[in-house]
Amino acid sequence: MVTLASAEQAQVRKATRAAFGPTLVELADEGLPVVAVDADLTGSTTTKKFADAKPEYEARLFNCGIAEQNMIDVAAGLSLTGNIAFTGSFAVFGTGRAYDQIRNTVCYSNLNVKVAPTHAGVSVGPDGGSHQMLEDVSLMRGLPNMRVLVPADYAAARAALRLAAQTPGPVYVRMGRASVPCVYAEDVQLELGRAYVLREGTDVTIVANGVEIREALAAAETLAEQGVSAEVIDAFSVKPLDTETILASVAKTGCCVVAEEHSVIGGLCSAVSECLAQNSPVPAEFVAVKDRFGKSGEFDELLAYFGLDAASIVDAVKKVITRR
Repeated sequence: MVTLASAEQAQVRKATRAAFGPTLVELADEGLPVVAVDADLTGSTTTKKFADAKPEYEARLFNCGIAEQNMIDVAAGLSLTGNIAFTGSFAVFGTGRAYDQIRNTVCYSNLNVKVAPTHAGVSVGPDGGSHQMLEDVSLMRGLPNMRVLVPADYAAARAALRLAAQTPGPVYVRMGRASVPCVYAEDVQLELGRAYVLREGTDVTIVANGVEIREALAAAETLAEQGVSAEVIDAFSVKPLDTETILASVAKTGCCVVAEEHSVIGGLCSAVSECLAQNSPVPAEFVAVKDRFGKSGEFDELLAYFGLDAASIVDAVKKVITRR
């Protein structure tokens, strides 16, 4: 079990992207050969905080301009000289525009590059559908040698970035723009390939990650008031997926709801579906974006609009229980 934030800490809201620059500083201070490669978004991705921390760290930030393909190739080259290379940019550009380079340069050669974009999902808000990347987990999950991490809050993002630095080879860390409540204690440590039971229950399993963790926990509180016991699992490690923890839960509850701030196709919903189909085909419902592009609006508005909020999870739970 991991330690969750206290009630007081849970009131603090931070964006997962805010962990990026400061965590790189921590890693560099510890002697790790980390470098950051960005695509002219150092302020937004917070890699500038890494460069500004110490004069010697300024030389370890490489700004490639608006050229994500070059960003990935530069990171690949730096990794071949013994560096742990982290790339920035927005998720829609850092994965979509540079997919060929990630696939054929980084993953094909299993290089020590960490693709860690920010502004993923609908948390981009008013920037609209052109910038709301809802397919990135699918893209990265399908690549051989790539691991995929989707942290729930600032502390989890910090832990995921540290885990990425400690894990040889390609790692994808998905971060968002919007400030979200704290879920974990500040010093939480996460493990690759592990999922964490944040709330135990007996009637339904809710598997979620990223910003959907706060919605899942809120949904579990509402369900408890209605006499439904929900078990909430944070599958922050989408690849590799902790099938053992998920299967142990559904063996107890007999049904499952999966929630993610991503397309219903190819991400956590697909990963859990594959796990259940192969091992324990219980009824499942999905709380995710239904095969469409994003839309401009405020973050909390969009969660409700796309059916990603706690109320939508409650509805999905009630539906799946009737199918059990």
